[in-house]
Amino acid sequence: MNSKRCYSKVDQICLGVDQALKALFGQATTTGRAYPAENLKEPELTIEQQKHAASLMRINHAGEVSAQALYHGQGLVSRSSTVRENMRHAAVEEGDHLAWCSRRLTELGSHTSYLNPLWYMGSFAIGVTAGLVGDKWSLGFLAETEDQVVKHLDNQLKLLPSQDEKSYKILEQMQHDEAQHQNVAIEHGAAELPWIIKNMMRCTSKIMVKIAYWV
Repeated sequence: MNSKRCYSKVDQICLGVDQALKALFGQATTTGRAYPAENLKEPELTIEQQKHAASLMRINHAGEVSAQALYHGQGLVSRSSTVRENMRHAAVEEGDHLAWCSRRLTELGSHTSYLNPLWYMGSFAIGVTAGLVGDKWSLGFLAETEDQVVKHLDNQLKLLPSQDEKSYKILEQMQHDEAQHQNVAIEHGAAELPWIIKNMMRCTSKIMVKIAYWV
């Protein structure tokens, strides 16, 4: 009996390592949805506009790496099969976002954040912590995260060069998906987080945004 539980835990750890490597090396599981910017022409951007657009997409790619880690961490320790399935589904859709942002960065001639392993480890630790507190709080953390991401993407859409319709379409679809994730978490009993936790999340996000824009 004990050996079975031990094997199950080892199996989960191996799965976690596999998920981390796939997220960091651009092989995260996806739904296979079409690239939102597939049929759009590459816009004519100045060098400065291209660099700016790439930096914004690098921020969003780093955010998707963090989202993968967050959901992986929460799903690993969740006590509820329903919550684990919600986390798995959200992670798969975030895998689409990860792939889209990576492809757009390549089109813009740029690179993903060199600090992605750091973003992943930090977010994974936060996800595990949130999950251990309890499923309603884990869902609350998910709902608040998505609420902040929706607002972040709204700002990103305004910062993009006006002619970069390809990046705009990608972020627009991402924003729609994130809002759905938030609604699902609320429907499944997400708890309202204390304001101090929300504020800490905002501050952490701002730090990542500033760094990922450049690195």
